Amino acid sequence: MALMTGEQYLESIRKLNMNIYMFGEKIKNAESSPILRPSLNSVKATYDLAQMPEYEDIMTATGLNGEKINRFTHIHRSQEDLIKKVKMQRLCGKKTGACFQRCVGFDAFNAVYSTTFEIDDKYGTHYHENFRKYMELVQGRDYTVDGAMTDGKGDRSLSPSKQPDPDSYLHVVERRPDGVVVRGAKVHQTGITNSHEVLVMPTCAMKPEDKDYAISFAVPTDSKGITIIVGRQSCDTRKLEGSSIDTGNPKFGGMEALVVFDNVFVPNDRIFLNGETEFATMLVERFSGYHRQSYGGCKVGVGDVLIGAAALAADYNGVPKASHIKDKLIEMVHLNETLYACGIACSAEGSKTKSGNYLIDLMLANVCKQNVTRFPYDIARLAQDIAGGLVVTAPSEKDLKDEKLGAYIEKYFCGAAGVKTEDRIKIMRLIENLTLGTAAVGYLTESLHGAGSPQAQRIMISRQSHMDEKKKLAKAIVDIKD
Repeated sequence: MALMTGEQYLESIRKLNMNIYMFGEKIKNAESSPILRPSLNSVKATYDLAQMPEYEDIMTATGLNGEKINRFTHIHRSQEDLIKKVKMQRLCGKKTGACFQRCVGFDAFNAVYSTTFEIDDKYGTHYHENFRKYMELVQGRDYTVDGAMTDGKGDRSLSPSKQPDPDSYLHVVERRPDGVVVRGAKVHQTGITNSHEVLVMPTCAMKPEDKDYAISFAVPTDSKGITIIVGRQSCDTRKLEGSSIDTGNPKFGGMEALVVFDNVFVPNDRIFLNGETEFATMLVERFSGYHRQSYGGCKVGVGDVLIGAAALAADYNGVPKASHIKDKLIEMVHLNETLYACGIACSAEGSKTKSGNYLIDLMLANVCKQNVTRFPYDIARLAQDIAGGLVVTAPSEKDLKDEKLGAYIEKYFCGAAGVKTEDRIKIMRLIENLTLGTAAVGYLTESLHGAGSPQAQRIMISRQSHMDEKKKLAKAIVDIKD
């Protein structure tokens, strides 16, 4: 089964026995929770789209064993693959208007694939063989995998091994002939309740004394010792009210969680890095680069939805021809397409690694993400500007549907002729959802902090700026001799 349908995916998640908690109560699974179900729907959409002939070219690829696979489980084999990845992510963002949660695992696959090859090349280890077999499993079963990098970090001025609490970073606590036992946690984990597996990576550069923290592995999400604590999101409990209008996006959403590893056993054949501290930097930089590329696709797709909603708000408000409205919409499109251009550029400039898979241009990927930390906020501001105050003052769906109150709402919140007041409020709620509500987690805050906060990209841009070469160019133009 190299390609699951959306329904087969749901059935496979039902079979897992994850240890999920939310609001102090244990949750059977994501499907049983009104708050988590929209995030499950978003992942399901990535399976549904892969079944559609019109999207086959960008949603599917050829796997390691020659089978057709979902591109979200693919190892990039060309610059064209990198470009199709960005196009696929934009498509998924357009179709869901939310975080579809498979990018992190996808980016982890490609980073771990090339890094394990180079570790084996230096030390004669078998990590690449382990990982290749793991990827054959993931591709063959069409798994969704949560990529887990970020630790709690404790005191950020201290390295992992110097922390007062050694569990501030996930680490090995026991080494056995058949594997290792790990303890710690991964935070801000996107889509973990909708994933079959979790692929763990170190979160920062490591020194020799941090050997126990330089660990990468994969285990099922329902492994003994894993506890998932779901994070709060703005307006999340609206999903408990039974209102499709007030949620803004009734079908799709995202989720984040704290994932605790309390003495979790990892067998040897699921280990991909184990103490080779100098390769932690390579793994972190490559993963970060791939993930910063991703934002040039997924955030752009969600941006398309927000721009469309803002344009509809202008129509429904009766001001689509106002020059300042047109100008704001043009600016939103310009910013969104600039992000997309960066995602395509770092893909087109990608190059082959020693392992044979392709890596994006890291400088351009960091430029892409640096723009992503800013432009979605500008797009969101312009959307709210165009829409007006009703985005945050609209009455509830219950009031709208009330026999007495509904008449007042219909009378005083009507817009342009021929537009239903309910439709106007629906669009306002969608804009609220994307800029202030649950979807703002993925569209705004994740744009700022996901794949590293803004300063992380600026550090990488500085490292890769080739400033000495630029100085030589200037000297040559004016004939300065060294």
